[in-house]
Amino acid sequence: MMRHFSILLIILLVGALLTTLALAEQPLKGTAGSNDWWCSVQKNIEKYLGKPYALGAVGKKSFDCSGFVWRIMAENGIILKRTTARKLYMCLPNVPKDQYYDSGSLVFFDNLKHIGIVNDQKSFYHAQTSKGTNLSRFDSYWRQKIYGFKKIPTR
Repeated sequence: MMRHFSILLIILLVGALLTTLALAEQPLKGTAGSNDWWCSVQKNIEKYLGKPYALGAVGKKSFDCSGFVWRIMAENGIILKRTTARKLYMCLPNVPKDQYYDSGSLVFFDNLKHIGIVNDQKSFYHAQTSKGTNLSRFDSYWRQKIYGFKKIPTR
């Protein structure tokens, strides 16, 4: 009985991972590099700036870092299962090095414990425990904590 349960659990986990990966590979009407798409993303981000941080929250009144990214993606037609920064990093496509700081890339920090959305080469949006949702600079504090970059999945 326990063996059957273990096999079923493995099948469910693999299915969830494959679903997430399939969503990440579908083409988007406006790509992460298009101005129309980024303008839409920025409008959604701006309406949530200044909201307080709350662990596990996905908005609209408060957010944690991955909940903030999830909400912004969902409101721009990119539906993913709500998950942690670590799991998102494992599932999403890589960003070529010359596109790391392109608007709309996802940036991961602190050994995959934090996530944000790149605004430009100098700044990124995120939900921070001390400041809530905000635009932060890629200063020396944040640059030393960068773990990697990934593409926002497209549909």
